[in-house]
Amino acid sequence: MTGYLGSYATLGLLLLASVLVFVGAFAANRVLRPARPADPPGKRANYECGLDPVGSDWAQMQIRYYVYAYLYVLFAVEAVFLFPWAVVFDRPGFGLVTVVEMAIFVAVLALGILYAWRKNILRWTQ
Repeated sequence: MTGYLGSYATLGLLLLASVLVFVGAFAANRVLRPARPADPPGKRANYECGLDPVGSDWAQMQIRYYVYAYLYVLFAVEAVFLFPWAVVFDRPGFGLVTVVEMAIFVAVLALGILYAWRKNILRWTQ
């Protein structure tokens, strides 16, 4: 399909095909499923490692789990910044500038981890 409206026609055909696949999948599900699906006792019960759930569904979490999750996300994002730096470092003319920038970046990381260590945030039990 060429011309001004060719791209729109292609998009329209793609949308039509996707709607047909979607409707066809639900129609096949409707036709092939059992007429009266079985509902054995306990099918809708919560499953937790083979044990029956006991007690209420509310449990208090300790804040230290959130601190560890936050630190993990923080350092994972910072590790993502190291890959583009490694690519740019190899290009001519970026050597000293990128080393200084990465030294500043790693220094900020080191300050953050030093602060967390000094405040005993990284200690599991106190």
